[in-house]
Amino acid sequence: MRYRTLGNSGCAVSELCLGTMTFGDETDETGSHHQLDRFIEAGGNLVDTADVYSAGLSEEIIGRWLATRSGEVTDAVVLATKGRFPMGSRPNDSGLSARHLTRALEASLRRLGVEAVDLYQVHAWDPWTPLAETLRTLDGFVRSGKIRYYGLSNFTGWQLTKAVHLAHTLGLAEPVTLQPQYSLIVRETEWEIVPAVLDAGMGMLPWSPLGGGWLSGKYQREQRPAGATRLGEDPGRGMEAWERRGTDRTWRIVAAVQKVAEARGATMAQVALSWVTNRPGVTSTILGARTLEQLEDNLASADLVLDETEVAVLDEASDLQATDYPYGELALEQRSRNLAGG
Repeated sequence: MRYRTLGNSGCAVSELCLGTMTFGDETDETGSHHQLDRFIEAGGNLVDTADVYSAGLSEEIIGRWLATRSGEVTDAVVLATKGRFPMGSRPNDSGLSARHLTRALEASLRRLGVEAVDLYQVHAWDPWTPLAETLRTLDGFVRSGKIRYYGLSNFTGWQLTKAVHLAHTLGLAEPVTLQPQYSLIVRETEWEIVPAVLDAGMGMLPWSPLGGGWLSGKYQREQRPAGATRLGEDPGRGMEAWERRGTDRTWRIVAAVQKVAEARGATMAQVALSWVTNRPGVTSTILGARTLEQLEDNLASADLVLDETEVAVLDEASDLQATDYPYGELALEQRSRNLAGG
């Protein structure tokens, strides 16, 4: 396992992160603890959760694991959680206001059984709360010692840039990471979000790097999902729904991943994870496994480094074929001439 700094902080984290959205829902407590043990044993140290994962149960499961492991194990963990979405039905039970975030963090600390978390992330943009209020609240968390760093999740490029520059202007602690959806299937992230992250010197923690399981090879083009898979149980599941994501482009990407995997003697999941993990700006790729077997397979991606030819095959298959402006070939040529002073 290799390590990188947590965005623009000095904290070292593993290039693979254990995501725990499955804990308490798709994975029971015993299975969750096995995943945590195996992840630490493999050299991983960044564990990511959120208050809304299984309505707080994911944090509770991690808290009970931390309470029963040795100090050597728990000291190695870089712990990340998030707040923003409703944990109740009252008017102030969601958002990025000082009131909600303060209560959300305190509740997360109780469930986790810790005095502080290493990375506290706001789970999404809040159009109703003044950004300065949110940033001052997060800065206060840092100054009080309840969090060590903070990050953003699901922000667009302009939202991230506004947050970074406003924090700097106000003399507040600045965000160190962004957690966006990013995979061979979801490359729109590269249009504005990745440049904004690089410009700010931040790091990315990509979620859904396997495109909701599409890049693991579990689905076949002419066969609707069935059985114990996410789409088998719920074909209309969110952004990864069978009818929405099953496009010609997706199947072209799946075929390219399979081709590279077969040539390398690796699994498709390992190839897709290696591609994301080694993209510009990525700090740590979030793994989301249901089972210990899936986690084992994903962890092996740390040993797989794709060569330039393999990356080119995947890049070509997943190209978004943007129109001429503002992201297409002609626009890129224009920007290059501008930079060159032509």
